[in-house]
Amino acid sequence: MSFIYKKRMAIYTLLAIFFLIFDRLFKIMAIKGWLEAPVSLLGKMFRLKFIPNYNIAFSIPFRGAWLIILILAIILLLFYYLFYYLRKKDYESFGVIFTVLLGAVSNLFDRVKYGYVIDYLDLKYFTVFNLADVMIVASVFIFYFIYIKNKKAQP
Repeated sequence: MSFIYKKRMAIYTLLAIFFLIFDRLFKIMAIKGWLEAPVSLLGKMFRLKFIPNYNIAFSIPFRGAWLIILILAIILLLFYYLFYYLRKKDYESFGVIFTVLLGAVSNLFDRVKYGYVIDYLDLKYFTVFNLADVMIVASVFIFYFIYIKNKKAQP
């Protein structure tokens, strides 16, 4: 792979670490009680507010030991693909999978330590979520477009 792909991997990796750090900082702020009262970012449309999420993504009611086992299995699968793309020298896919992995590990850490995921981004008419969720969802979409691009490039 060319220098451009290595550069993209470095950018994805640095962005993932940057977002992970901010995710953890906001989660610490929430646990310390700094986000009990909503902090307005865009009026009532977008606020910072601590909400414990005992369920899976988008507040789908699935919890307990089975949820942790499922998340651990997904994380192991992500590690497999992380090293798979690294061996293939597909640095773009590596960076995206790395971002999903960091987001998943951040949320798993909350679930194991506190019994719930710390959500703090309150978007009116939507669910409350966190930066780790954004990392996961955005990276899955990016990965899909990389996959489609690579499929079109194959003869």
